[in-house]
Amino acid sequence: MQTLSEPPTRWAWAEINTGALRRNTRAFKSLIGARQRLCCVVKADAYGHGAASCAKVMHAAGADMFAVATVLEGVALREAGQKLPILLLSEPPAGAIDALLEFDIMPSVYSPEFAWAYGERAASLGKVGKYHMAINTGMNRIGVHYTEVVDFRRSVDFHAGLQCDGTFTHFATADEPDGWDHQLQCKRFSEAVACLRDAGFDPGIVHCDNTPGSILNPAMHFDMIRAGIGLYGLQPCERTRAVLPLEPVMSIKARVTHTCHPAMGEGVGYGFTYRVPRTRVEICTLPIGYADGLPRVLSNRMEVLFNGRRMRQVGNICMDQCMVAISENPMHPVPEAEVGDLMTIVGRDGDAQITLDELASMCQTINYELACGFGMRLEKIYV
Repeated sequence: MQTLSEPPTRWAWAEINTGALRRNTRAFKSLIGARQRLCCVVKADAYGHGAASCAKVMHAAGADMFAVATVLEGVALREAGQKLPILLLSEPPAGAIDALLEFDIMPSVYSPEFAWAYGERAASLGKVGKYHMAINTGMNRIGVHYTEVVDFRRSVDFHAGLQCDGTFTHFATADEPDGWDHQLQCKRFSEAVACLRDAGFDPGIVHCDNTPGSILNPAMHFDMIRAGIGLYGLQPCERTRAVLPLEPVMSIKARVTHTCHPAMGEGVGYGFTYRVPRTRVEICTLPIGYADGLPRVLSNRMEVLFNGRRMRQVGNICMDQCMVAISENPMHPVPEAEVGDLMTIVGRDGDAQITLDELASMCQTINYELACGFGMRLEKIYV
């Protein structure tokens, strides 16, 4: 875990607030009873926040299980020393079975062919392959159809090399808990679990509530909730904001690498989409661009924070750099920047704040996507 105040090799980084992450994890833990479990979703490198480091904080704060999207994400957690159960939220190719068994990663299962191959290989190694059965209750992405769960279990349960550790579904509209679509998924899942039990099958750990479901629909908590984006202080929808306040975990910061004062009419950046007006303007360069997750579509539209004030980003955002303008303004004088001065792309500076939600709205996307993007190349500093 990087604990320096900033990277020594580049003046742009993602700052991860471990205290906020810890408090958010405990907030989700407070939603459930003593006998219920918290599964922390750390896929996509913990939504760009760094899976291995975040998992350590979450584990200490009460996590009971982790969920990932790919086999290699699970392997990386194990190689980082994580001992808690790891659930793979999809069914991988049969070629991944050896890795699943070697690193003790539980796959989601929804096809008999994979289940048979998984059980055969586990038995040949003297092991039992644990899995969670995914049920398709209406999202129509993955899973055994909710009307076929008993038949599915009958087709695979004969195998001594298999053990159903859990049963789950995923909600498409959990941000609308009173909506007809969500209520229908809830009904289908509850009935499917009941059918399994009536037929004599143990469903294992039953879980379905994602971040919005965990907050807005406690009636569906069952044995475990799966918290994802909320752990990182990002709200999945406006409705959850008032119910469970959360603290943003990620800030994006950069230091000025160059300054200049172009003459009136001169352009800035590729395509000269910004030209210097009559007033004196200082152009400051920051070493962060679209390869670091700063969307090019925000060119000439976004702002950054400097000395607690909003400054306009100008010119097309480049792959590795972007430019900011500090304009002469007698009504609201702002001191010019110098090389090495700090600017904040996402986060708080004094009383001013720029959030991932603000930038996501401008991009017509969701905060999840921007968080993942910023986490791909920027070095992470944990504070």
